[in-house]
Amino acid sequence: MSRITTILDHAEESCRASGAKLTEKRKRILTGLLRSEKAQSAYELIDYMQKEFDESLPPTTVYRILDFLAGENLVHKLHLANKYVACSHITCDHAHEVPQFLICDECSNVKEIGIKKTLINTLKRNVEEAGYVLRSPQLELHCLCQDCAR
Repeated sequence: MSRITTILDHAEESCRASGAKLTEKRKRILTGLLRSEKAQSAYELIDYMQKEFDESLPPTTVYRILDFLAGENLVHKLHLANKYVACSHITCDHAHEVPQFLICDECSNVKEIGIKKTLINTLKRNVEEAGYVLRSPQLELHCLCQDCAR
């Protein structure tokens, strides 16, 4: 069984457990994100669907699919780039730290890492002390991957 098939099986089971359905189109979009090492925009996923499946999807449909997948914690939206990545923890059955994203400014490769909840709580307190309310603990850090740094 391939890595992507295993991940899709876990994603399907996770959706079923929450009362949702991972339709064929949703699986195909998730597969496109799983195959890519880089974050993908809705329009890049439209191109992927056209090339791989000869299926033309309107942007609104792809955004709805991405919203569904994000709601099921199968993908993450990178807000600064307005792109999406597959969650790297779909097949895990344990609790995770708060996801953070390292984005290479040269090759656009994305790596998901976890940050301890205590650090996020400290950040939240600092934000509140400054008179603001933290809306999302997600951090997107612009970096260079080791390959591009060479």
